[in-house]
Amino acid sequence: MPVRSTVRFTALFTLTALASTSLAACSSGSGSDPDTVKVSFKQSTDNSVKVMDTYLGDIKKQFEKANPGKKVELVPIKAPDSEYYTKLQQMLRSPKTAPDLVYEDTFLINSDITSGYLKPIDEYLDKWKDWDQFIDTAKAAAKGEDGKTYGVPDGTDTRGLWFSKDVFAKAGLPADWQPKTWDEVLDAARTIKEKVPGVTPLNVYTGKPAGEMATMQGFEMLLYGTGTGDGDSDPLYDKGSKKWITAGQGFEDSLSFVETVYKEKLGPEVSDALDPNFSTKIRGELLPQGKLGIALDGSWLPQDWLEGSGHEWPEWSKELGLAAMPTQNGQAPGRVSMSGGWTWSIPDKAGNPDLAFEFIKTMQTKANAQKWYIANSGISVREDVANDPAYVDAQPGIKFFTDLVADTHYRPAYPAYPKVSVAIQEAMEGVTTGDKSVQEAARGYDEALKEATDNQVVSK
Repeated sequence: MPVRSTVRFTALFTLTALASTSLAACSSGSGSDPDTVKVSFKQSTDNSVKVMDTYLGDIKKQFEKANPGKKVELVPIKAPDSEYYTKLQQMLRSPKTAPDLVYEDTFLINSDITSGYLKPIDEYLDKWKDWDQFIDTAKAAAKGEDGKTYGVPDGTDTRGLWFSKDVFAKAGLPADWQPKTWDEVLDAARTIKEKVPGVTPLNVYTGKPAGEMATMQGFEMLLYGTGTGDGDSDPLYDKGSKKWITAGQGFEDSLSFVETVYKEKLGPEVSDALDPNFSTKIRGELLPQGKLGIALDGSWLPQDWLEGSGHEWPEWSKELGLAAMPTQNGQAPGRVSMSGGWTWSIPDKAGNPDLAFEFIKTMQTKANAQKWYIANSGISVREDVANDPAYVDAQPGIKFFTDLVADTHYRPAYPAYPKVSVAIQEAMEGVTTGDKSVQEAARGYDEALKEATDNQVVSK
C-alpha cells in the first residue's frame, strides 16, 4: 500500500492553497446528513489507476443495498502522498470539514492521535468478531501510546528489489540474481551502466519531494540492514531511553550508498529523482518499457499492471525478477525489509461515527478484504485470508513478499517520526545533489533531529 508515504512541509502559500481546496471539498460538513457516511481516501494522481476507486465503489453499492435509506459519499483527495496528508489534516481540524471515515497511513497515525484528530474505536472492536482474525503486528500499528486502537488496518506491505530480466540478459547478469551484499547491488548497477546504454541502472527514492518513499523504500531499507541497533533499540529510536538516535556509522554508510548511486550516475537524473511524481513514471513507463534495471520498491507495484488498471502489463511476472534486499555485508539474517500499511480511522470530529464503523465492517468481511488485498497487491493482515489458497495463488509475487514478513521491520511511528522522516529526506537530498558531503548531511540530520524531538536524542 501502498505504501507509499511521507509528510512534506511545504511553503506557506502551498499550505494555504491546500487548506482552501480541502475545506471546499467537504464544505457541507459531516454532520449535515445523519444518513450519509462520508469516506475520504487517497486517489491516485495517475488518472488511469483506479484500484481504490473501483473497490470503494463496489463497497458503496453493497453497503447501500444492505442498509436501506443510508448513503455513502466518497470524498477522494487526488494528490501525491505528501499533499494528501496535508489536505487530510486540514479537513480533520473542524467538524464542518471532517469526513466520517479516513484512510490513514500508519506512520502518521500517532501524530494525528496526539493532535486529537482521531477517535478511539475500542468500543466498536470489542463487539466485532472479525477483529480476532487480525494479526497482532497489524493491530499494534493502529494503536496509540495510550493503548487504545484508532483504526482498522487494511493490509501491510514489504519491500525488495525488482529487476528487469531483459536488461539483466543484455548486461550478462543472471536471471536468478540474488545479491548477498550492498556491493553486489552496486556492482550489478555498474555493469548495467556499462553494457546497456539508455537504461537507468538502479532507482533508490531520495529527497524531500519523494517524501516517505525516500525514507522508507530508500534510506531505511539500507539503515536497517547495517546491523546497528540492539535489543532495546532499532537504528533510529532507543526504546530503553525513549530517545532518538543521532547519526552513527550505519547512518553514514546508508548515506554513502545513496551518494554513490547518484555520484556515479547509476540512478536516474537528479531532476527526475526529485520529481514528486517519479514513482508513477517508474511503474507506468520505466519498468514496463525495460528502461530501468533495478528498482528498490514495494510489494504493491503489480496493482498498476493488472487488467483495468490503465497500465495493463500481463507479462510482468515473466519479465521481472524479484530479489530480497541484502544486508550491508551479508550479515544475518541476510536480507532486510520494511513494512507499513494503512488503516481506516474515524475522525474525532466525525458526524456519523457509528455509520462509519458499519462501513468498515462491510469493507472487512473476509471476501471483501481478500478482494482488496489481491486488487491492491497487498499482504494480508487477516489470518483467515492468509491461510486461503485462493489468496496465496492469486498473483505472482504474493508468496515472495509475504515470506519477507519474517525479516521485516516497522518504523518507530511515534508522534515525532514525521519530522524525523523529513530530516532524513533532507540528508538524502544533500548527498543526492552533491550539495553536502556525507558527514555534513549527517551533522545536519543531528541538528534537525534535536529540533524535531525537543532534544530527546542519544548517541550510540
